[in-house]
Amino acid sequence: MFRTLLLALVALAAHAQEPFPAKPVTIVVPYPPGGQADLAARPLANSLQQILKQPFVVLNRPGASGAVGNRAVASANADGYTILVTLVSITTIPEVEKMFGRPLSYTMDQFAPLALLAADPPVLVVGEQQPWKSVKELLDDAKKRPDDIVYSHSGLYGPSHLPMEMLLHEAGAKMRGLPAVGGGPSMQLVLGGSAAMWASPPAMAVPQVAANKMRVLASFGAKRHPAFPDAPTLKELGYAAGKGLWSALYAPAATPRDVLDIVHRLTVQALNAEPTQATFKKQMIKAIPNASVSDAKAWDKEETAHWRKLTETVKIERPE
Repeated sequence: MFRTLLLALVALAAHAQEPFPAKPVTIVVPYPPGGQADLAARPLANSLQQILKQPFVVLNRPGASGAVGNRAVASANADGYTILVTLVSITTIPEVEKMFGRPLSYTMDQFAPLALLAADPPVLVVGEQQPWKSVKELLDDAKKRPDDIVYSHSGLYGPSHLPMEMLLHEAGAKMRGLPAVGGGPSMQLVLGGSAAMWASPPAMAVPQVAANKMRVLASFGAKRHPAFPDAPTLKELGYAAGKGLWSALYAPAATPRDVLDIVHRLTVQALNAEPTQATFKKQMIKAIPNASVSDAKAWDKEETAHWRKLTETVKIERPE
């Protein structure tokens, strides 16, 4: 009995001293491949794998505007081996569920913010076959034909839905939103003609604009986007500037602080690695990691408050 207990304690101590990571790490992306979160997660995973010589596997778990994948990580083992690359909608989903009296998929206190990966305001893109050449032309048309014009988005109250609704709310115009299960499908709805436009992450818009399949009418940010210097900002046009739509890294809340610190340090190293930088540069993504886990927590608190306020402002419809 004593010998068995001693062996168990020795094994436990050895495990506790095991360097992290000692086995493959799963990075959950709660959206389909090809969207904003996926574009950030895959270069990060590749660089982490090269640095640590340990597999980092990106697992796409789409559904319910990101709630399915977010919830999976919220309830995962808090050991650092299941982490999450997600978008701003992680903060809006619980607020929407509370607003409409639905059971909560998760709460934000079930997550430990690890690092901001990238942030960029979306750009308003329209299909090349659409008639509008400016935001004024578009909004004037929308006011004449309420709910006739269709825009796509990646889920109610998500990162491509709220910016559009805030613009329409401010302009006094109405359009119909057509939801998809992620950024990639949202883009396809515009390319296929089922929707006229959407608020696209710049990284996803760059190749489509270069191929003359879409054009940019404006940026939702405070400054013109370097990839589209001729496109005015909404602020220039007299509308409120949007806040950057971000992708960020989270872990289950109970993950030990030393593991969080390790993952944060490795994430910053991976974001600064040449392969990641090259991929991000090609996609026009700017990596801006927090300086520390404490900074990530402060940033997360501020962002959660900001997006909660937007969600309350734009009370559109009850999600199914």
